[in-house]
Amino acid sequence: RHPLATFFHLFFRVSAIITYLLCDWFSNSFVACFVTILLLLSFDFWSVKNVTGRLLVGLRWWNQIDEDGKSHWVFEAKRVSTLIKVAASTEAEARIFWLGLIICPVIWTVFFFSTLFSLKLKWLALVLAGISLQTANLYGYIHCKLGGQKSI
Repeated sequence: RHPLATFFHLFFRVSAIITYLLCDWFSNSFVACFVTILLLLSFDFWSVKNVTGRLLVGLRWWNQIDEDGKSHWVFEAKRVSTLIKVAASTEAEARIFWLGLIICPVIWTVFFFSTLFSLKLKWLALVLAGISLQTANLYGYIHCKLGGQKSI
């Protein structure tokens, strides 16, 4: 039903991981590799948070700051009656969404320990950024799934 959204949900995630793994082989510039991977991670974060989550699983989250300066997380989910109508056609897409959302932070965590134990400390900031962005999306969507406070 949403093949383009499904493609981009996986494209930026997989591209960031593959670029991280192969960057040393194809480029001697740490800065170019760092910026490329960070851009891919940022594109992934934005597309998952703002587009693919809403289209593939009917969930959306964001953080807003009220007038007092307090931060509030807002979680939304489509109504159940709307989801039942399209459930059969999007079940595979939802499975792809959740697998990508769960597996990628695990991969970045493996990269963290690999980077730490191989003493490639200059890559540690990038790996921590990957873990942070991937985990933030996972956190937001788990809260949406468990109980969206509002209805889309």
